[in-house]
Amino acid sequence: MDKQELANKAFEEAKAFELRSGGCAQSVLFGILKVLGVKDEKVFMTATGFADGIGLTGDGHCGALSGGVMAISYFFGRNYENASDIMAQLKACMLAKRLHDEFVAKYGIIRCADLQKKFIGRFYNLYDLEDVRAAMGAGMPEKCSTLVGEAARMAINIILEKKEKIDANAS
Repeated sequence: MDKQELANKAFEEAKAFELRSGGCAQSVLFGILKVLGVKDEKVFMTATGFADGIGLTGDGHCGALSGGVMAISYFFGRNYENASDIMAQLKACMLAKRLHDEFVAKYGIIRCADLQKKFIGRFYNLYDLEDVRAAMGAGMPEKCSTLVGEAARMAINIILEKKEKIDANAS
């Protein structure tokens, strides 16, 4: 598959996972890792608490953005061996900033509750059964799953572009 096909597949996988299972950060991570052939249950598990702006509160940045940053960091992040080198985190941070900037350019905001207000009219407390029902009726699954797919597409494009540059420099 070429880069565009991989990005579209990551979109589809992330969107489908979000629709069936929820968990925006995990959905993005799932889509990207699946497309790139990575099976790492522990990293997938670490994305759990980022759902709905951290812990279903809406009071944090979008979980889809978190999942994308986690995927970028999975491939380009600092490891134990170079943990004492503060500059070793720079590559992942610069790529994460790029994802942030692309997300802001597309949506204008990053906070989960604000995104809910923008796309479905208000913030829904997912700990309240009535709000969950109202969110479903307002189209939250479709709106959020599409955003999740877009975040996966943005992040995998950044990952693939960086990998291409690294491979080209290694030649």
